[in-house]
Amino acid sequence: MIVDTAEVDPSAEVGEGTSIWQLAQVRENAVLGPGCIIGRGAYIGTGVRLGANCKVQNHALVYEPAHLENGVFIGPAAVLTNDEYPRAINPDGTRKSGADWEPVGVTLREGCSIGARAVCIAPVTVGRWATVAAGAVVTTDVPDFALVAGVPARRIRWVGRAGVPLMESAPGVWTCPRTGAEYEEYTHDGAARLRERRSPASHDHAASRGDSQ
Repeated sequence: MIVDTAEVDPSAEVGEGTSIWQLAQVRENAVLGPGCIIGRGAYIGTGVRLGANCKVQNHALVYEPAHLENGVFIGPAAVLTNDEYPRAINPDGTRKSGADWEPVGVTLREGCSIGARAVCIAPVTVGRWATVAAGAVVTTDVPDFALVAGVPARRIRWVGRAGVPLMESAPGVWTCPRTGAEYEEYTHDGAARLRERRSPASHDHAASRGDSQ
């Protein structure tokens, strides 16, 4: 469904079941996967790619060349930037044109959420199932399953697929109070990271295939 007041460029690809609401703008060569919702007044830039079942809420600004994987949520009035060194004019005072800068995009991995009025500064990547709190300013990459908040954003908790903060049920083991799913903390390049724990059944199945552990 595309509301009459929305502006969708003829070159944009809109997936089956996607809704685009009042005054939203979808630019040239943008790709919207199936089942997406683009809220009132939202902006989807040229060539931006959205996976399936993404939600871009009212007045959010998604500038090119951002890439959203499946199931990404962007809250109201959030912004994904695309210029590392923004200027209106060149050093000689002439007005900048499209040829005077190279856009860089934000990458949002599967299932992550960006809170209302948060800003993601390109070229950051927000990891799988991570959550960026409302009003945060993201200047560095966000790990999978991290909850980040503040200016600049820093990790304050871990969250699971359900988006609920996890509880530490054993040293280095975190449990979702809503689903019971378990996650394990580990260190990569000196920084804490989180991953889903493998059940004994999945471990045995992987071993029978000869997968490395």
